[in-house]
Amino acid sequence: MPVSDRRHDSFFDLSGRVKLRLTGGDRLRFLNGQVTNNVAKATESEAIAACVLNAKGRVNAHVFISATSTALLLDSDVELREALKMRLERYIIADDVEVEDVTDQFALFHVLATAPDAIPEDCRSISINRFGSLGRDLVVDSSKHDEVLDQLSSTFSFCDGPCSERFRIERGIPRWGRELTEEIIPVEANLGASCVDYDKGCYIGQEVISRMKMSGQLNKKLCGLRASADVRLAPGARLFAISKPATGKEVGWITSATQIESSGQDIGLGYVKRGFNTLDTELEVRTDEAAVSSAARVKVVELPFTFETAS
Repeated sequence: MPVSDRRHDSFFDLSGRVKLRLTGGDRLRFLNGQVTNNVAKATESEAIAACVLNAKGRVNAHVFISATSTALLLDSDVELREALKMRLERYIIADDVEVEDVTDQFALFHVLATAPDAIPEDCRSISINRFGSLGRDLVVDSSKHDEVLDQLSSTFSFCDGPCSERFRIERGIPRWGRELTEEIIPVEANLGASCVDYDKGCYIGQEVISRMKMSGQLNKKLCGLRASADVRLAPGARLFAISKPATGKEVGWITSATQIESSGQDIGLGYVKRGFNTLDTELEVRTDEAAVSSAARVKVVELPFTFETAS
């Protein structure tokens, strides 16, 4: 069954994510020139996902955007707290735009439910797809963090850091520093459908994204990887072809890994080159090229992962 069916009543504390507020009369036009999605689709009740790119089409940040009557609000991975603000401000020339870091002013929770039965008072509720299906963000003043955490815990199951990491891997969700770096193009990380509006106006990096859409070819792609029995996976391990005539050729690497709770079998995410990333392709895993085990293999599988259930 899809893993989303297994944690439909969970919530996450995402308060540590960097949060930026853009104000000024040119904020919509400016941000539209910086991100891959159409910012006009972001509202007070619905958020969109987008990527901030460099001129070569590589990812500077994966962001979520919502709006109020006076501002645009962004959140992204905590590691980008300084870099993202600087990246946006670099392109403010004569624009009426101000970028403010409001990370510490607001607490942010995400609930895996489209309409939570009980939304804590004073929370701003936003429909958003963070984990491959619609859920709700709850934004509240940081002074009420503990109060809202307690209220949500009485209704939903809290998914802590290790739980959240396992869940996003199961869902095939890329994370900054693992699947997302400044060497990755959004469509390689399967972010095309959720983050790119191919009909919007110009933005930094658009030429590369448009060219890749027209060619329909990717040099590499983020894939699900399921390990053979008793094989342990680790980020950074390299993947090699095992079929002729490419036997022994390096064709990818693992970015994240975890274990299936019920079986203990390892699964992971990784980039695999074109020609070797079709479903059911078997690859060899090497963490040390001097010590190769022919039994250390993974199979390329569809994302999100699906698990069999007992009948």
